[in-house]
Amino acid sequence: MTDGAGGSPGCSEPEVSDSLRTFGEVFKAFRKRAGLTQEEFAESVGYSVQTVAKIEQGRRFPQPDFVERAEELLDAFGALRGAARHLSRQPGLASWFRQWAKCEAEAVTLWTYECRVVPGLLQTEAYARAVTESVPPVKDEDQVNQQVSARLERQKLFQRRPPIAFSFIIEQALVERCTGGPEATGELIDHLRARAGQFNVELQIMPTRQPDHAGFDGPLRLAETPGNRWFGYSEGQRGGLLVADPKEVSIMLQRYAKLRSQALNAEDSKGLLKRMRGAL
Repeated sequence: MTDGAGGSPGCSEPEVSDSLRTFGEVFKAFRKRAGLTQEEFAESVGYSVQTVAKIEQGRRFPQPDFVERAEELLDAFGALRGAARHLSRQPGLASWFRQWAKCEAEAVTLWTYECRVVPGLLQTEAYARAVTESVPPVKDEDQVNQQVSARLERQKLFQRRPPIAFSFIIEQALVERCTGGPEATGELIDHLRARAGQFNVELQIMPTRQPDHAGFDGPLRLAETPGNRWFGYSEGQRGGLLVADPKEVSIMLQRYAKLRSQALNAEDSKGLLKRMRGAL
């Protein structure tokens, strides 16, 4: 699972960047100037020693709260705050997903078909947390919080102006799986119904019984740029692929068009979600 879809912007450690290394070195210098070990600093600011070590190595994006606590405890003259403003990596997103995230941010049209997990753009916090915690390897609380925050942050796309035209097709089984339990599922269904009511969002449910199905090759995403060029994206267990070749993108567009014709229409999908909510 992934970024955006499921539980692993995080199943792979995001790559180290020069800006992260620089921040780590600056932070380490101030920690040593204060005469604190990693263990002593971690205890003082309420973070794990592992998190402190990874930040010093440039392998973990420091959360704003971490930066503020470090700035105050180490009396860093504003240097850590300044360095943090120039970090180049999006926290919580795996390196192989980040290129697609940039496409999302600039898109005028976004289409998503998912058969594994409710897309990240449609997840609630409780659902995102349940998915993130379910997928090995085991993550500590900081990692879970970071990944969930990154996923929810992407949902600001729904408020972007000019608006994006969204289309989602999700399998009925993804909701019926009851990920996170009945309460989380009820909240998820309410959230999906609310999203489906937005003027720029079309949500379709692919029914469980659908013998003719264009999505047997797996999930797919499509984005249209402001210049009206289309890109595709597909992903697997441990990586993703941005598709730019026009012929390959055309195949993905054809498949998505067929999926739209096979799924329940928008109104019938809302009705199904309402019935599923009542059956919980």
